[in-house]
Amino acid sequence: MTDIRILFVDDEPDMREVVDVSLGLDRKFTMRACASGADALVTAAEWSPSLILLDVMMPVMDGPTTLANLRKNWRTAHIPVVFLTARTQAGEIEQYISLGARGVLSKPFDPMTLAASVRSYLPASASQHAS
Repeated sequence: MTDIRILFVDDEPDMREVVDVSLGLDRKFTMRACASGADALVTAAEWSPSLILLDVMMPVMDGPTTLANLRKNWRTAHIPVVFLTARTQAGEIEQYISLGARGVLSKPFDPMTLAASVRSYLPASASQHAS
């Protein structure tokens, strides 16, 4: 049985804590969190998460820029990325998907169902190994 590694990237400490608790409801998830896109690039390359949950609006390196940089590195290019954002107008969601995001989850979210929502974006291989 393999744990599902989730990397969460958000500059807000309160949001990192809420997501950590929410995803902790799924015992198959192993979590790491980063406060910046730059930290996420290093952590993703070293830790190889199953999925990256990425905030869109962050200072210095925003979510779309972080995603673009993840895609440039052969060690992180394959990792699915799901944006977690308050910016979820139809046009914005289309833009995120066109950038290579697997999906978009809305802020605010229901902490009790976040783990199931994240699980729905996992590659089939990750879900099967951790069933």
